[in-house]
Amino acid sequence: MRKLKQLWRDNRGLIVFISLMFVFRSAVADWNDVPSGSMQPTIEIGDRILVNKMAYDLRLPFSTVSMLKLADPKRGDIVIFASEAADNRLVKRVVGMPGDVVAMQQNVLSINGKRVDYTESDPAAETEAGNELLLTEQLGGISHAVKLAPVSSGLANFAPVQVPEGHYLVLGDNRDNSADSRVIGFVPRHEIIGRAGKVLFSLDYDNYYLPRRERFLASL
Repeated sequence: MRKLKQLWRDNRGLIVFISLMFVFRSAVADWNDVPSGSMQPTIEIGDRILVNKMAYDLRLPFSTVSMLKLADPKRGDIVIFASEAADNRLVKRVVGMPGDVVAMQQNVLSINGKRVDYTESDPAAETEAGNELLLTEQLGGISHAVKLAPVSSGLANFAPVQVPEGHYLVLGDNRDNSADSRVIGFVPRHEIIGRAGKVLFSLDYDNYYLPRRERFLASL
């Protein structure tokens, strides 16, 4: 006990700082690495994204217990959630809100009977993406890029479904290569941890893990 007291006296500043950092990362903000390409071209493999854990809830530190709901996810938000169905933490984009009727035909979304607007991206971006097609999708007030494979996958179509109350329909921006609500089902509200808004830093896994400086602090 005497040694513990001495350790506390000698290092209490450092111990308090580390403890506060753990509380901050648990309840306020954290970073999340992205090991897959399911959110390309918005989020690249090797990106470390900033997660705002207070975007929707004030949670008890070191738990998933919400002490106060601050807001609900909006259409177009990029959310991080601890998926029980996938047994993993995932990053996807909110497409369907509670009560919405959502359908997809050849990678074209319709929400509540209205077709989502798409425009073609510039040729330079498509050349950089290879044979894949890049489109700009308009979700409410948010415009963002989606990537489509040259040949549509089995994920390109689904019949109209209604999003249950307290749940969300989420999709990856890499529409033909994403295990999202088309695979794991609707996402319960309580599984959503926070919202992503920026890339903190990025490492290029295909180039000796060198940093991608152009992606540092890039907005999503």
